Amino acid sequence: MLIKNKKPISLAVLVVIAWFLITGIFGPLFGKLTSVQENNNSSFLPKGAEATLAADEIAKFAGDASFNFPTLILLEGQATPAAIGAINTHLTAVGQLTLDGTSAKIGDYLVKGEPITAFPSQDGKAILVNIPLNGESIAELLPNEKPVLPAVVEALREDIAPIAKAQGLTPYVTGPGGLLGDLFEAFGTLDSTLLLTTLAVVALILIVVYRSPVLWIIPLLTSLFALSTAGGIIYLLAKADIIDVDGQSQGILSVLVIGAATDYALLLIARYREELHLHENRFDAMRAAYKGVWEPILASGATVAISLMMLLFSQLTNTASLGPIGAIGIVVSVITILTLLPALLVLFGRWIFWPRKPLNDGDDRVLAGTWSKVANAIGRNPRKAWAVTTVVLVAFAFTSTTLKADGLGTVDSFTGKPESVVGQKLLLKHFPGGEGDPTQIVVSQGRADAVIAAVSDVEGVSEVVYAVDPMTQNVKVVGGKVIINATLDQAPDSVEAGEYITPIREAAKSADPSALVGGTSATYFDVRTANDRDNKTIIPIILFVITIILGLLLRSILSAVVLLGTVVLSYFATLGVCALVFNHIFGFEGGDTSFPLFAFIFLVALGIDYNIFLMTRVREESAKLGTRAGVIKGVTVTGAVITSAGIVLAATFAVLGLLPLVPLAQLGFAVGFGVLLDTIIVRSILVPALVHEIGPKIWWPSKLQNK
Repeated sequence: MLIKNKKPISLAVLVVIAWFLITGIFGPLFGKLTSVQENNNSSFLPKGAEATLAADEIAKFAGDASFNFPTLILLEGQATPAAIGAINTHLTAVGQLTLDGTSAKIGDYLVKGEPITAFPSQDGKAILVNIPLNGESIAELLPNEKPVLPAVVEALREDIAPIAKAQGLTPYVTGPGGLLGDLFEAFGTLDSTLLLTTLAVVALILIVVYRSPVLWIIPLLTSLFALSTAGGIIYLLAKADIIDVDGQSQGILSVLVIGAATDYALLLIARYREELHLHENRFDAMRAAYKGVWEPILASGATVAISLMMLLFSQLTNTASLGPIGAIGIVVSVITILTLLPALLVLFGRWIFWPRKPLNDGDDRVLAGTWSKVANAIGRNPRKAWAVTTVVLVAFAFTSTTLKADGLGTVDSFTGKPESVVGQKLLLKHFPGGEGDPTQIVVSQGRADAVIAAVSDVEGVSEVVYAVDPMTQNVKVVGGKVIINATLDQAPDSVEAGEYITPIREAAKSADPSALVGGTSATYFDVRTANDRDNKTIIPIILFVITIILGLLLRSILSAVVLLGTVVLSYFATLGVCALVFNHIFGFEGGDTSFPLFAFIFLVALGIDYNIFLMTRVREESAKLGTRAGVIKGVTVTGAVITSAGIVLAATFAVLGLLPLVPLAQLGFAVGFGVLLDTIIVRSILVPALVHEIGPKIWWPSKLQNK
């Protein structure tokens, strides 16, 4: 026996050593992934968007300087001349403030020549200061490799507090710079809080599932190897400017890899345990288990990875980049589970399952458990089972029409109330919403007056003026063009401000057909427009791709169509539940326009996994027992492991809800609830009932339809 096992043991040892070397290389790089994040909406716009074209023209007016990215300081209280004078005197030294204990100073990141002046509101109850931050600085790093923007915001808050208190004022660092700084800070917790919480949740679930003090470590360790390797690869690609990484994609990567890798591990371990009851030699048991699971794991991974790669059709670079980021994570997860996990399991032997070590006794206890009763109950009355579940799902699906996913301003993107959000809301009380961050219109010099007259009549526009050179205070002309600043009455990044952009563009072009409208409001509007286009084009492509993969895997057109239909129904039912919860329980102001697409990607691509796990086993058993007996056996033997996998994946995505960001909280809830719905209702009841009702014809046009 020892001679017989010598070769497999050696191979297993080599595989484990190889993975330790791989992780040793890529693991440290994964720790640097946060340093290459980009979280600025304007950097994600497609080249042809009008806001992008306008930004290119506006950059010409800056010459060697960069565009002004306003960080606003709102001081609420009586705006007396003495208070304004004291604030202005204090601001003369703001450029000397050091950042995060480094040698870098705020002055290193300011637009040269731009004045820093405090001015009162018309109601005399607030003072506003615009800190003209160099727009390029939001993508730079401090000497300690931390992002500049959060450090600038924190330094301003610490510096302004004492002088504000002395003048009886309450300070708020807000505006685009303050909001984005707090957004950076929130994303900064992804590489620590999110990862640690996810691992703790998965560990707890695995301990409950396996009831073993040791076994849970193996799948969790394997998923960590997959995550660190995938993260290191992505860091190198981002560092080389091949892909873009933002905080959202990094957070999704962590939960996706840990969740998917653990799911695949559960499937392999369950089949391995089953085969250990039938084989004395653990290597023979692993070969049998591997033969039964490699195809569904590979097909499942391919489905998710290819679906994610369809995001490359997106017009937005951050959405498009999530495709390869997620696909890399899934591919590495599949490779890790199919190589490292089997090697670890056979090296440790049967004792790893202690205290419930599987013996070579031929006793397949799972056939007499709870899932056997569920499967047989469905088999006795399949029509009632699928009819009732379909009615419930359709009822929820109808409520999906009430889901609000038409955009979310930065102020509404936080689940809590950071200082920048409170300040932005107070800003609207004392100043026009776009004060300090106007919509910028590039027009021909000869038609500028006509454009000003036309745009001034647009609803929501508070003021329209020429942009002047900060050094000379004269209107700057570049290539026969000038810039016009239109101040709006809504916050520049809000959905309401975005609704003004189309009429502003129409008015500007009526006076000057070459006019280009840019700025923060236009950027956010163009991002939302691109997201809406992505929803309508990418989702059908993914549906087509998944149908092809299912058809090839199951060698059946009908089964592929039926399975896809059930998952799509589950998706819309989930959106319906989300609409009810988001609107009436959580009270969110709305949802990001990318939410339907991201929810679809993860719910449909990941949800189809469980149908793949189930139906590949049903197909295997149908070849031996016939279709109707095969579906009962398939549900019986896969019920526990697939349900456990669904709970793990749902829990990992639900962890996103711990972050103080509405888009991630919404996605976490949607995927968490949707996976449970798909696992417990769709895969456990609806699909088996439909297969039982349809019978052997479910395998049409393969030969199995005659079984």
